[in-house]
Amino acid sequence: MDAPKTHFAVRLLPSLTDVAFLMPLAFLFLRMGGAKSMLGDGDTGWHVRTGEWILANGRVPSTDPFSYTKGGQPWILMEWLSDVVFAWLHQHGGLTAVVLGSMLLICTTSVLLFRLVRRRCGSPLIAIAVMFLVTGASAVHWLARPHLFTLLLTVIFCSILERVREGRTRLLWVLPALTIVWTNLHGGFFVGIVLIGSYAAGELLTGIFSAQQNDRIQAWKRSIPYFASAAGCAIATLVNPYFHRLPADIYHILTDTYQYDNIAEFQSFDFHNPVSVFFEPMLVLGLGAAIWSLRRRECAHTVLILGWGHLALAVVRNTPLFMLVAAAPVAAMLEDIVGQISDSNLAGWFRRAAAGLERVASEFGKTDSIPRLHLTSAATVGILIALFYAPNPPATCRVEYDTTQYPAKAVEMLRSSGARQTIFTDDVWGGYLIYRLYPENKVFIDSRSDFYGTTFDVKYTEVMNVRYDWEKHLDTYHVNTILLRTNASLAGALKESRRWRPVYDDGVAIVFRANQESAREAQQVSAVSRDGKDRDRKITKSQTSDQTITKSNSRSEPS
Repeated sequence: MDAPKTHFAVRLLPSLTDVAFLMPLAFLFLRMGGAKSMLGDGDTGWHVRTGEWILANGRVPSTDPFSYTKGGQPWILMEWLSDVVFAWLHQHGGLTAVVLGSMLLICTTSVLLFRLVRRRCGSPLIAIAVMFLVTGASAVHWLARPHLFTLLLTVIFCSILERVREGRTRLLWVLPALTIVWTNLHGGFFVGIVLIGSYAAGELLTGIFSAQQNDRIQAWKRSIPYFASAAGCAIATLVNPYFHRLPADIYHILTDTYQYDNIAEFQSFDFHNPVSVFFEPMLVLGLGAAIWSLRRRECAHTVLILGWGHLALAVVRNTPLFMLVAAAPVAAMLEDIVGQISDSNLAGWFRRAAAGLERVASEFGKTDSIPRLHLTSAATVGILIALFYAPNPPATCRVEYDTTQYPAKAVEMLRSSGARQTIFTDDVWGGYLIYRLYPENKVFIDSRSDFYGTTFDVKYTEVMNVRYDWEKHLDTYHVNTILLRTNASLAGALKESRRWRPVYDDGVAIVFRANQESAREAQQVSAVSRDGKDRDRKITKSQTSDQTITKSNSRSEPS
């Protein structure tokens, strides 16, 4: 008999794929404050301006156009293609289009990951529950920045590698082509090579643990195509405007201890962070899935979970990557556990509950597998676009930098002053100033700490923390305007200094101008003498650093 036809109305209903698509949006608007959260650091601004520079000049920059401290010095731009995408969106729809595009990237990543998890796990209910944990923990790094492409491509690589593990080996040769795109989108392209290497290592481990020599030989042979593909991807990374210098620059960043000591994104995971309620359960489940996979001789999953679990604990920006690679094995393990409970000798109510879950999941899965038109997702996107571009949008749909965290009013004052300004501000606000004031004004520093270099970064930190010779560092670059957060240590020192006077204070930002008469007498009236004698202790006394200033919250380096 022919299968009964599905009523057209059923195809209009939302499916779990729609739930996976909408889940990130629910987190953004119900838990994270809406559109403003996507502009949580200043990097978005300089990425947009960089893309506009590329479109205007028809080439990728080779030197820095944004700072007056390092202007004209060689600069390797790791995300030039992403910046072009952001700039194109900005030109056609403003910052709103950049944020909307970033949201759609996150939602697309969520859908593709759900499809991957669903293929490994027969229970749609378990699959969507795991997606809830993944979404909650991944939110720690949801920003309108190029690293979102790395999250998307990580899921794509994992999906392809799973199909290769199932026997479709030829798909491995798609990965070098994808690596070329990834290399020019974001510096996290090395993640793809690590993923391939993990599957190769998994085959080698399978061979090591195999009792039969023939099984060992077959496992080792299966590793060869992975290694060949990884080599092809490594060669593909050279297809970029900077050739071998780009991979070399990535290596330098990843081995630079300054980044790990001073950049917030490179710090260890903070278990006081609200996302820990999602990360901790996944960490425990991941450990169980690693052992479960090892027993099933799916050693690639064991390598992935243990490796990225360690990296997530060591560097917080790796948290989303761990969640992505652990999702499918965790879901498959949970499905297996539920099935075993049904046939176990545990309490009857427990076995009945597990059997009921299996039955509901099976019935729901049949309904959910019916092809849908996904009108719910499309309608939600349409409503968001309408709200974002409305004349008076709701607070959660206003695409703007948070005026309680960024100096919007102070920048307007600086813009209207018309005077030639060499502005000093912190690195996070530096990216915001590039967006608001470039090309009329250039910045002292922004969050590209790898570009500015450790020596310069250390001097900048010394100024922010009012260390010895802090005024000399400002004099070196002829700084005449200083823009700071009102609670910055340096702001207190400037109020005590004879050389600076506050000219603006709105409770968020404070602006200082150089006292011209005192500036001409800089060597005589400096608050700190070169030999350290007669220093003003109120000014130079070391104070507890403001973490949001001395440890940059934003970076666009690889994940």
